[in-house]
Amino acid sequence: MMQTLLLAGAAESLDPLAWTIVVVGVGIVFLSLLIVYIFFRYILTFILNFKLKSFARKKGIDPAEALTAKTIQSGEVNAAIAMALYRYFNELHDVESGVITIKRVSRHYSPWSSKLYNMNNL
Repeated sequence: MMQTLLLAGAAESLDPLAWTIVVVGVGIVFLSLLIVYIFFRYILTFILNFKLKSFARKKGIDPAEALTAKTIQSGEVNAAIAMALYRYFNELHDVESGVITIKRVSRHYSPWSSKLYNMNNL
């Protein structure tokens, strides 16, 4: 309840120009996100398909055939990729013994860390 009153008091203290700036700022952010989404979703795929079709024409392949050959893979290829990924991810981890050993290391004297050499002799 108190937070609601504080927010209402803060909202009343802002002038209309501040609200306009907030609304315009949020609108610009959402509009730019919408433009980026449209670009990556539609325009970029159109450009990539156009390049693929022009590449297929240069090589003498039917453009429709090039689009289908790009996306279709046989079951053997998919099974080989899946097996390679399975073996790769399972070989990443070593078999650990679960025993933790802590070795004490004696600190040798080092003049680099000595405060004595950093002091001025008066």
